[in-house]
Amino acid sequence: MKIKNLDGYLQGLFLNNYIAKRVLAIDDDEDILEILNIIFQESGYEVVLSNTGEVAEHIRVIQPDIVLLDVSIVGSDKSGPDICKEIKSQLETSHVPVVLVSGEPGLAVIVQECGADSYVTKPFDIFRLLSKVEELIP
Repeated sequence: MKIKNLDGYLQGLFLNNYIAKRVLAIDDDEDILEILNIIFQESGYEVVLSNTGEVAEHIRVIQPDIVLLDVSIVGSDKSGPDICKEIKSQLETSHVPVVLVSGEPGLAVIVQECGADSYVTKPFDIFRLLSKVEELIP
């Protein structure tokens, strides 16, 4: 399991006396992860990145405010929808919004089947993605 920025997630990010919202992004594409890292850090979010689905097993420790999740995670035992179903089926994590971020066809149907809160198609518009996250975790 490869996780970036995990050291800082326990400390929290304090900006003007508040703790920044924590975004967990899971995607097998390192370039997408880097883009998400830049977008959300520059917008004041704390970001935890993973290129495997294994990080989902640690979601109770990471305590994200939102999860951005690819549908297809190459090299992972679980697909994005499987991870989403796990998050939504656990009492401790069912409240965490999950946004599927993918180029998969039929994304709206996949969202309904796995219980995700929303989706953004790849290639994504940065402002639309930020808006979607702000809508789900004001």
